[in-house]
Amino acid sequence: MKKSATDVMQEALFAAVVDAIVALTTRAQGLPNTLVREVNAIHPNTAFGDLPKELQAAITASTRAALTRLMKEGYTVASKDAPPPPRPAPGPSGAPRPFDRGRPGGKPGPGGGRPGPGGNRGRGPRPPRP
Repeated sequence: MKKSATDVMQEALFAAVVDAIVALTTRAQGLPNTLVREVNAIHPNTAFGDLPKELQAAITASTRAALTRLMKEGYTVASKDAPPPPRPAPGPSGAPRPFDRGRPGGKPGPGGGRPGPGGNRGRGPRPPRP
């Protein structure tokens, strides 16, 4: 049975977190105060280059392993320079696709979409105020 992408990514992220903790523990050489100091040095604005070399290596290895695992599970992993995926073929004639709101070209009909200020729902322009 094929796993969902969510399950695969959760397992990969869990493995990455465990690998990162092991790398920090190894760097601290089993000293609890040093480990706490290493963990406290990591904050939301920490850049990748600011992390200890052991942690950088663990993150790099975990990322490669996660992408390899996704590809082995049959998911596509593309670079940012890859061409966009092909557009879905139109359904049988007369059958609307889920995103086209029942109109040709996917455009809402007259008065469709969100109402403007004052709730003018397709009743034409407002008469001028006296």
